[in-house]
Amino acid sequence: MEYSYPIDPDWTTEEIVNVVELFQKVEEAYEQGTNTKEVLHAYNEFKKVVPSKAEEKTLFKEFEKKSGFIPYQVIQKAKAADHETIKM
Repeated sequence: MEYSYPIDPDWTTEEIVNVVELFQKVEEAYEQGTNTKEVLHAYNEFKKVVPSKAEEKTLFKEFEKKSGFIPYQVIQKAKAADHETIKM
């Protein structure tokens, strides 16, 4: 698929990498499955960049609109998972 990730031009390179890594984990969860701990780690790093729940929702909705993947559902499934991998 061809689409861009929602990023803020004011973020540092490291912050952009952290945000993109979460979106990549969401993609993996849908496409082939991914490690639960890696999703939660990526989300924790994302929250350091985007601590606001409102901004998080905005970015997630923008990503969902462009990709069709729903970050919120992946994160909730990872938090509730009792096994090592999740697949959407």
